[in-house]
Amino acid sequence: MATPLAFTAHSTHPMAAVRAAFADRQYWKDRIESVGGPNARIENLVIDGDTVRVDMVQTIPAEELPAQITAIKPNGLVIPRTETWHGSGGTVEAHVDGAPATVNGTLTVTDDGSGSTFVVDASIDVKIPLFGKKIEAAIQEHLSALLEREAEFTDNWLSSH
Repeated sequence: MATPLAFTAHSTHPMAAVRAAFADRQYWKDRIESVGGPNARIENLVIDGDTVRVDMVQTIPAEELPAQITAIKPNGLVIPRTETWHGSGGTVEAHVDGAPATVNGTLTVTDDGSGSTFVVDASIDVKIPLFGKKIEAAIQEHLSALLEREAEFTDNWLSSH
């Protein structure tokens, strides 16, 4: 059974401003440099009207992982991730290179009266006997922290642009 990844963040900026940031190449470049982690990079970015697709690669260094995981992946976890936005909603897909681990879910940003709310509703599935749940928990912890940093970055970026 997969581990849920539920994340919600508030922005002081309205949904239209957040979506405008998502359609700005400089936003993605700045975000990956600021909060992407070691060796993070944008692989592909396509902006076509209100549709945005960004393919990125991020890592969880071995020193931040439990020993059970580094026994299997001694160099850390490399996580290719794709966000696709259409209007105020979208999808997220990610996997761990060289491991049967996936993340799939939905993304939404909505106005909430005092700004906007960003929500990720996803599941993490690792098909490794005995260690699958531990790896799912590690991915959940790191992705939640990353999403928090990304939400803070977005709010700050919008305030300065």
